[in-house]
Amino acid sequence: MRHLGVMTATSEFRYGDEVVIRSDRGTEIATVLCEATPAAIGGLHEPTEGKILRRLDATDRGDWTQMSAMTRRDLDVCQPHVDRLNLPMQLVDVERVLGGERVVVYFISENRVDFRELVKSLGQEFQTRIEMRQIGIRDEAKLLADFGDCGQEVCCSRFLSKMPPVSMKMAKLQRASLDPTKISGRCGRLKCCLRYEFDTYESLAQELPPVGSQLLTRDGQCRVIAQDILAGQLIVQTEDQRRIMIPVGDVVEILAVGNGMVASGKKGKDNLRPL
Repeated sequence: MRHLGVMTATSEFRYGDEVVIRSDRGTEIATVLCEATPAAIGGLHEPTEGKILRRLDATDRGDWTQMSAMTRRDLDVCQPHVDRLNLPMQLVDVERVLGGERVVVYFISENRVDFRELVKSLGQEFQTRIEMRQIGIRDEAKLLADFGDCGQEVCCSRFLSKMPPVSMKMAKLQRASLDPTKISGRCGRLKCCLRYEFDTYESLAQELPPVGSQLLTRDGQCRVIAQDILAGQLIVQTEDQRRIMIPVGDVVEILAVGNGMVASGKKGKDNLRPL
């Protein structure tokens, strides 16, 4: 799993340089992203700390390639121990650090798992320290998923350091499709990218009269029936029942503020839904 950290160094490195580091997890391979300025550090959530030992060489790369190729075998080794102890958990991935100081076992479980006996068994099997890491559905995608619907590498694997909360309200405000198959990511949950522009949409929406508001314009009175948030325009119904689009700048006065609800086709409060 990708981790972001702050490392000390005695030499100069540039963006993209592959290096070998010593962190609290052990000896690992890492990629240099940027200088550890106060602004960069301030954007990290509980960053890993350590130091850069050296640039990655051919020997290190060969060792890492060999370790990565053992992942499938390591999973097959761990599963019989889980089955024997009848533990309610699903193994997701097994990670070896370059220096061999530990093996990290990632798993999913709906409940808390007592894995003390499992750690003892796996310690004897791998002859190194075992770290059990319980993860969620989004973390599983972070480990295993490759590309999203946009054609880019999934955000959680590429640059997100922590998963932002995402709700259906964000999809509705941005007029995204409400079809779950179109707004769900590789993890089966709502796409993280729905969160990126939500604050902007919300800020712009607050500058527009809510749906249901009674307005006075230069051409007379009308009622807001929809908003075009990015364009700063309103779809209104005039007194002669015409529906037109007007820029928010044409509003002279808000006579009554609406509740942001639109009717679903039938009368009554039970048939109102939020915009």
